[in-house]
Amino acid sequence: MKKFSRWVDKFCYNHPNFGINNLMMFVVVGNLLVWLFGGIDRTGTLYHLLSFNANAIFTNFQLWRLITFIFVPQSDGLSLLITLYFYYFIGNTLEQHWGSARFTLYYLMGMVFNIIYGILFWLLGYNISVTSGYINLSMFFTFAMMYPDLTVLLFFVIPIKMKWLAWLDAAIFVMGIIGNPFPINLLPIVAILNFLVFCWDDISRFVRRSSGGRSKNTVNFHREVNRIKREQRNREYTRKCEVCGRTDTEYPDLEFRYCSRCQGYHCYCIDHINNHAHQKD
Repeated sequence: MKKFSRWVDKFCYNHPNFGINNLMMFVVVGNLLVWLFGGIDRTGTLYHLLSFNANAIFTNFQLWRLITFIFVPQSDGLSLLITLYFYYFIGNTLEQHWGSARFTLYYLMGMVFNIIYGILFWLLGYNISVTSGYINLSMFFTFAMMYPDLTVLLFFVIPIKMKWLAWLDAAIFVMGIIGNPFPINLLPIVAILNFLVFCWDDISRFVRRSSGGRSKNTVNFHREVNRIKREQRNREYTRKCEVCGRTDTEYPDLEFRYCSRCQGYHCYCIDHINNHAHQKD
């Protein structure tokens, strides 16, 4: 998993023009259009034509289903509007934090994992219609890992921190695993794989911080120094930009700095030291 995460960092740096700017806007608008036109078509034909169906893809060569399934809404009415707004807010923030290349790769890889899952079980005799539901829900974990203490208004009324929404999201995943029959109950696990790949470093830092017992607002200088030394002994580089993934090993002439406005120790290259979302550990 760690090597895969490193590959993602390297790919995003080597392909800075890869990606779709404002990707979540396209996803949200696509869901709205399908919902509106689907409301006119009471037979449900539009939803059926756009949904993922491995049998239709391989038998009738309806290849558009490999992409259009992310535009099929998973709810209706006011619930859909609130959900899409929240997805756009989270996705847009992640894109600003990571860059278009990394966020597009994140969403695309989530789609690929679901497609592989759907095709694999179709070959085993199950015709499963995968959706974008768990792909979008996995963004909550990623966002909460980066901004755990950010307060949002649930239903535009109830103030709640992202870390508590993440626990609610985790409960939904657990219910999906326990409550659904096989192999549909594996869909949440597929979505978690995407989260693990892209947030491995953040998860590792969270685990180390939790096991160390350090309070949220206090930095134990000696402990952090020892931690950094241990990390340096176990990796091939000394400094790595948390935005673009460049390291001082790959780019020895590149200047790196630590941000004084971020809580904890967060390193950025000269291109991103003044162009990143500040971390709150």
